[in-house]
Amino acid sequence: MALYLLYESASGYGLFLAHGIDEIGQNTEAVRNSVVDLNRFGKVVKLEAFNPFESALDALNQCNAVSEGQMTDELRNFLELSLPKVKEGKKPKFSLGVADPKIGSHIYEETKIPCQSNEFILELIRGVRLHFDRFIENLKPGDLEKAQLGLGHSYSRAKVKFNVNRVDNMVIQAIFLLDTLDKDVNSFSMRVREWYSWHFPELVKIVNDNYLYAKLAKYIEDKSELSEDKLEGLVDILGDEDKAKEVIEAAKASMGQDLSPVDLINVKMFAQRVMDLAEYRKKLYDYLVAKMSDIAPNLAALIGEVVGARLISHAGSLTNLAKCPSSTLQILGAEKALFRALKTKGNTPKYGLIFHSSFIGRASAKNKGRMARYLANKCSIASRIDCFSEGSGTSFGDKLREQVEERLDFYDKGVAPRKNIEVMKAAMENAANQGAEMEVENGSEPSSKKSKKKKSKENGEAKTDDKENAVANGDATETKSGKKKKKRALEEESEKENGKENGTEKKKKKKSKDVVMEDVPAVSEGKKKKKKKSAAE
Repeated sequence: MALYLLYESASGYGLFLAHGIDEIGQNTEAVRNSVVDLNRFGKVVKLEAFNPFESALDALNQCNAVSEGQMTDELRNFLELSLPKVKEGKKPKFSLGVADPKIGSHIYEETKIPCQSNEFILELIRGVRLHFDRFIENLKPGDLEKAQLGLGHSYSRAKVKFNVNRVDNMVIQAIFLLDTLDKDVNSFSMRVREWYSWHFPELVKIVNDNYLYAKLAKYIEDKSELSEDKLEGLVDILGDEDKAKEVIEAAKASMGQDLSPVDLINVKMFAQRVMDLAEYRKKLYDYLVAKMSDIAPNLAALIGEVVGARLISHAGSLTNLAKCPSSTLQILGAEKALFRALKTKGNTPKYGLIFHSSFIGRASAKNKGRMARYLANKCSIASRIDCFSEGSGTSFGDKLREQVEERLDFYDKGVAPRKNIEVMKAAMENAANQGAEMEVENGSEPSSKKSKKKKSKENGEAKTDDKENAVANGDATETKSGKKKKKRALEEESEKENGKENGTEKKKKKKSKDVVMEDVPAVSEGKKKKKKKSAAE
């Protein structure tokens, strides 16, 4: 039996004929040693046919299909043209050796070409791969390496499905910087308060907000120059006229010491830096919200952008967070307390980073652990949807948040929540509607027309079902003769829908309907008489 070898290279498909080989009794180790020598291997294996790829895109498509175990049309045509034709009803006198059993089974299902894949075949294909550049004529040195490099890059890029808008590393860096800025702005604001309080100590008790205090310190500068002329500016900063007047009155009777112009300039410059940091912190928060809506919209809708970003940062990536079970996600961020509890055989922590969620704070003390476990479960679902789904909607996150709200009501008021299957069905419907709206916005009118046709068909089927149900309910109150007439009426209705009846049949149908309608009240009257007799007895 002849043995053919299929080799998928970066430049095209190659078909080799291995003649003079008896597989029975062959030692794999001996074949492995003889494959290295081109003189011995070239006498056994010959190039039968070669089909080059048309372009780099065609090579990528063929590589993707082969990696998934699928036979493309190009490969099928190549095999049917190059291999001997198999007559119907007869066994083929050859077999095809392939490297992947999946594609071999698919080739056999489609073309009935017998395929085999074992260690012996793999060693022969290894030899073909080793000496492939010698088999192909007019192949310049370095061309095969360039094709392999280009195809490898494009294949890896397609497999990873790199999306610039969904890089979770940006979220990790943003949340780290946000936490650092919170600490720095807080410490710098305290320094501004302490520094300017030597000059105007009464201002600390009037203004509590750090950003407003720095803004006022820059605006007021020397308290002795503060008068009614600056009232409008103070009102613009504070937003309250009474507080502005209070600041002016306090400046008149202030116990603080005077500062030199140089000291006031330094205080003013430092207050400006604190204001810039606070404004940059706001912009960074807006950036984080926008990135979370692209990367993990459902997780952000469920638990909030900041807490969701902290979970992603602590896990290392969104993929790592999606791989975590809900029990791990529940105590993520409380590792020290967990291992200390395991070491001392104490109580393990109930929550970690998800404690910062508003749901945990709203739950009562006895239900905080339950709420944390339930919330971790929903966060795990949301992170997996965000990680592995191609869409970027918030329908699942919104529904999961509703479930958590219902669970809170169940713990506090005893209101029974909805079942999970009902909520997920509603979420899937919302996601489908959002996808349809996106298609309509992009100008895909044919799909909308198809959906309208489907809806009209479904409505028509529903109407016919309603008619049949109504007929079935009416049969229960009819007599045997009424049932026969009803069947005739149904048959005439079906003939009318098919366009087979004429005008006389329409008249018959009307008469039969009248008869049926007369029979029903007769039956009901008989029932009423029976009830009256039983009541009299």
